Amino acid sequence: MIKDMTKGSISKHLITFSIPLIHGNLFQLTYNAVDSIIVGRFAGTQALAAVGTSNPVMNIVILGVTGVCIGASVLMSEFFGAGKQKELKKEAATLLLFGVIFSSIIVLLSLLLTPAILRALDVPGEVLPDAILYLRIIFLGMPFTYLYNAMSSALRSVGDSKTPIRFLATASVLNACLDVVFVAFAHLGVLGAALATVIAEAFSGIMCLWYIWKRVPMLHLSAKELRIDRELLRKTLKQGSITALQQSCQPIGKLLIQGMINPLGVSAMAAFNAVSRVDDFAFTPEQSISHGMMTFVAQNRGAKNKERVKKGLSTGLLVEFGYWVIICVVILLLREPIMHLFVSAENSQELVPLGVEYLGWMAFFYLWPAFTNGIQGFFRGMDNMTITLISTIIQISVRVIGVYFLVGQLGILSAAWASVLGWTCMLLAEVPYYFYYKKHQEILQ
Repeated sequence: MIKDMTKGSISKHLITFSIPLIHGNLFQLTYNAVDSIIVGRFAGTQALAAVGTSNPVMNIVILGVTGVCIGASVLMSEFFGAGKQKELKKEAATLLLFGVIFSSIIVLLSLLLTPAILRALDVPGEVLPDAILYLRIIFLGMPFTYLYNAMSSALRSVGDSKTPIRFLATASVLNACLDVVFVAFAHLGVLGAALATVIAEAFSGIMCLWYIWKRVPMLHLSAKELRIDRELLRKTLKQGSITALQQSCQPIGKLLIQGMINPLGVSAMAAFNAVSRVDDFAFTPEQSISHGMMTFVAQNRGAKNKERVKKGLSTGLLVEFGYWVIICVVILLLREPIMHLFVSAENSQELVPLGVEYLGWMAFFYLWPAFTNGIQGFFRGMDNMTITLISTIIQISVRVIGVYFLVGQLGILSAAWASVLGWTCMLLAEVPYYFYYKKHQEILQ
């Protein structure tokens, strides 16, 4: 359903828009979490370590794709808010066709470089073959990942955050069912987990494209309209490349952190993989609220609604804080049962205590990224991607350095303390800049 955010209750718009995004992103995370749970239980710790050490590499590529789509979404939201339907369709066509070229290049490079990247991360020899196999199959599905992100970004730019979620939810169930069939029953190990994920991604991307073609005339592209607009592509790449780089900083940093965790052994790798999954589930709703703020601010900036743009930040931060209260309580109460989901009974005595201690601290630390994500969503909606990149580089650099100095004493717990240090430095960069930026933007006066 198309939603015009230039009128009506700000908090209602942000919450109703963000909730489907939260559900959708959680379903997307379920792709990987289900892989980890089923692989850990039915294929063993070694296979779980292979999937875990592959994920940061995979996420670099995926977040690079979503970065380009976010940059395009800001432009489409602005066009929609300003009532420029022709430009909206041109941007949608440009994003789709560029994706064909972009994702093909990613597939080729990723397939060639996978072994070298994993060896550079000091992946243990007994894990390396499974990790290479898993990554290569995942990368073959990258065009479908781009397709889903591009089409869902187009729908979200016109206020429809629900429709992509329905397809993603169905794909999530499909992924879980295929995992059971391929891994638990067919005993295909990481091969089965990767195949299940790719098939599910293909389903969600193709169904999103079909829905737009059949049900959303505003985004329906005729054969004549399927062409790349060079000026819009330039703008998309200008903003999208910055956002892609910013989006990729996190997994690059996590890749470096993974490289420092790997020498601790297979058990530490498996435990870190499990808590990283929980981190993803905690962070993703915060990022979804941020995307809601981005769309809201961009639409109202296009419509030149000065007061609504200003109120978008404060209201969005309140929503972020409310979410943190909920996730903090949930993690504190359920951290031990959650850890047991990821490991078999014979490995639980070694892995579960590591994860429980980590999550006990992170439940409180999740407050920091709630605020950093909210501020970044506001700046993206204002079409200011540079500060989001700079502050992210500061944050991830501090995290990597922190783990480097602490990992010898704290093990995987070093990642938690390094994270809160990084987020603190990020806020110290973003908050003063906001007040400087406010003085120089007419729409914020």
